[in-house]
Amino acid sequence: MSAPSTPSLHRTFVKVCGLRTAADVETAITAGADAVGFVMAAGSPRHLEEAELATLVAAVGGRAQIVLVLRGVPVAEALALHDRVGADVLQLHGYAPADEQLVVAAGVPLWIARGPADASGGQVGGSGETAWLVDSPEAGSGEAWDHSAFVPPHGRWLVAGGLAPENVTAAIHELRPWGVDVSSGVESTRGVKDQARIRAFLAAARSA
Repeated sequence: MSAPSTPSLHRTFVKVCGLRTAADVETAITAGADAVGFVMAAGSPRHLEEAELATLVAAVGGRAQIVLVLRGVPVAEALALHDRVGADVLQLHGYAPADEQLVVAAGVPLWIARGPADASGGQVGGSGETAWLVDSPEAGSGEAWDHSAFVPPHGRWLVAGGLAPENVTAAIHELRPWGVDVSSGVESTRGVKDQARIRAFLAAARSA
């Protein structure tokens, strides 16, 4: 059995998610983010309409990976959206395995969100996905989850849920993920990013 990916072999991948303004995109990229996440999920305070999404994708300008974070969007629509805006990855939350396989069959890189119980000790890639995002059961809530009994999965995975500038270094040392993902932990109010906290998060993650 292969060993889990660890930051000892590479720089920890950092994704800043839920961005809604060009200024926040610029802050994340200039601070060193590897990926930026844009949310399309009805009811989320970070939800974007397609016109907003296209504007933010243009602001990225190829300087970071673009991850579309989707919940409740039909897969056919998600794939068409991916092609129209020029995203790099689809990150799916709460989709059936058959839907996930449609994304893989289309040749689009796929990240799958998993809860800690489902991801613990697992093997990434069984459905053709390139990474897992291991998040609290209520994704995007900013709620931390108990790491104590968690067994890191094998392959590329990102830890999310309750991360912030104050604790990301400890989480990297404890869990040895391939990457980290932050949204609520760099906000001043729900859905509104704090640029100073974005920069602080990147600095703390890189220090690990």
